[in-house]
Amino acid sequence: MAQPHIRGGFAMKTREKLVFLLDCDNTLLDNDRLQDDLQAHLDHAFGAANRERYWQIFEALRAELGYADYLGALQRYRLDSLNDPRLLLMSAFLVDYPFADRLYPRALEVIEHLGAWGPTVVLSDGDVVFQPRKIQRSGLWKAVEGRVLIYIHKETMLDDVEQRYPARHYVMVDDKPRILAAMKAVWKDRLTTVFPRQGHYAHDPHAVTAYPAADLTVEHIGDLLNYDLAVLLDAARANHTEQRSP
Repeated sequence: MAQPHIRGGFAMKTREKLVFLLDCDNTLLDNDRLQDDLQAHLDHAFGAANRERYWQIFEALRAELGYADYLGALQRYRLDSLNDPRLLLMSAFLVDYPFADRLYPRALEVIEHLGAWGPTVVLSDGDVVFQPRKIQRSGLWKAVEGRVLIYIHKETMLDDVEQRYPARHYVMVDDKPRILAAMKAVWKDRLTTVFPRQGHYAHDPHAVTAYPAADLTVEHIGDLLNYDLAVLLDAARANHTEQRSP
């Protein structure tokens, strides 16, 4: 069964020379900070025991669905606390969260910088309510002119990505080495992978060493402002040559 997707704008009718694909969480937007704020709010409003119960439900639901579903976890939590009116305010905290304040420094400038060479597309995983809300209210939706794709497992949906945004070459920016490696295995030399070392996945030694190195690693998303197109594309060629060397 095909996975559901959310997209803005219209599929391009002509093949672009280059398309930039950018993850959202912990790539353009500091999702770890969001989780820290949610953790503090849960602790203050519901107490430590209920906070832990919410996160247990959250992790169980993520294992079941394959993506983070904050509102879905809240809905399941409600089944245990049907008479707690504070849950109504809990949903407001999530929906009205100031996502724009959690963009990484110069993230919007990076989108503009890359956009000088080709269309920029937000390529994310997530649910059909909270994730698009996050992308819209953070300003990312507007920054990429509505070019937004949200899947359950984006690395398995590359045929759909290519159909909607066909290109001779892609650049993927993502904080998860697993995602970059999976996409590289499919698109091979047609893809340049960029790994910003941000967020908990990027600093998990096992998550990093278990997969081949990205073509280019930067410490912060804003560092991409220091790279021109030739350097970005040369990084892929250099990494390919290095991996093939005996």
